[in-house]
Amino acid sequence: MRVLAAMSGGVDSAVAAARAVEAGHDVVGVHLALSRMPGTLRTGSRGCCTIEDSRDAWRACDVLGIPYYVWDFSERFKEDVVQDFIDEYAAGRTPNPCMRCNERIKFAALLEKAIALGFDAVCTGHYAKVIEDADGNRELHRAADWAKDQSYVLGVLTHEQLKHSMFPLADTPSKAEVRAEAERRGLSVANKPDSHDICFISDGDTRGWLAEKIEMTTGDIVDETGTKVGEHPGANAFTVGQRRGLKLGTPAADGKPRFVLEIRPKENKVVVGPEALLAIDEIRGIKVSWAGVPISEVATGEGFECHAQVRAHGDPVPAVAYVEAVEDESGVERAELVVTLNDPLRGVAPGQTVVLYQGSRVLGQATIDAARSLQRAAL
Repeated sequence: MRVLAAMSGGVDSAVAAARAVEAGHDVVGVHLALSRMPGTLRTGSRGCCTIEDSRDAWRACDVLGIPYYVWDFSERFKEDVVQDFIDEYAAGRTPNPCMRCNERIKFAALLEKAIALGFDAVCTGHYAKVIEDADGNRELHRAADWAKDQSYVLGVLTHEQLKHSMFPLADTPSKAEVRAEAERRGLSVANKPDSHDICFISDGDTRGWLAEKIEMTTGDIVDETGTKVGEHPGANAFTVGQRRGLKLGTPAADGKPRFVLEIRPKENKVVVGPEALLAIDEIRGIKVSWAGVPISEVATGEGFECHAQVRAHGDPVPAVAYVEAVEDESGVERAELVVTLNDPLRGVAPGQTVVLYQGSRVLGQATIDAARSLQRAAL
């Protein structure tokens, strides 16, 4: 096949491209320039997509003997990922920019361009697996190494996108083996640190970065009964589950710490309460998509057993889910995913993504629109 290898400049994508070459595919490497001003080099393992990363990607392609290009996706990234991140926080939600990047950049914009140029597949260094069922339909599954599994952030991939996705690291038992393989192949990124945090906030200070992008207005911090217990410098700077930095003037009656339970941007209020009230029993999700052909219960609206995961490295919990047709405020009908959790999850926030699994298979995902605590509802 003609394969476009997305080269981040890290060890995973370099080894994935090497394996695609070794498998006999016609491979071309491409690095995505996601910023017009990537002047700051990587600091430790913070950030990605820097000038250093583009150079490392070029060196890897040179060793592999494949063509290398840099594609400028900075405007698309700025609009679809960075601005979306700002807008979501401004609306009081907690977004996942990695999900948006996979959805709108790596497996939308990149894949669309690759297919237009005659490529058959896009190869990445994600730890996930694509399996064909008895009818030849492709399914997304967890990687062999669950500790490095990245199927959660790929839960946004559609049936059509899975047809053109290649994950050569799927069956690799550990990251240590990937690094050892890179060393054997003479790839200079063999011992390069993994990137973490949000790539466009390289110093890791999300609150400080948002303060420059969103107008912050002081407001009230209230407890679960609505009683004012303090003031905040801007509701958008807080996240559900947060404990530190609240600076409450009124201590809790039981003397125990309070946590952020809810953000109300329209009222400019932050709701806090005891840790027990962070436990969520029901999730309602919008912007629903299915990774591959949907299971039969989706069309009929029947409930189905599954496991729900709300964080990239969070533990999946048993749940029952179904799809419900609802009307929004303007009267337009939309599909809404309703997930009832057998074991409550702590600190679930609107804007996060819930991904559903059956066994190792990713069924699909939705953006969390509401998270409900039965205990809190009873107050």
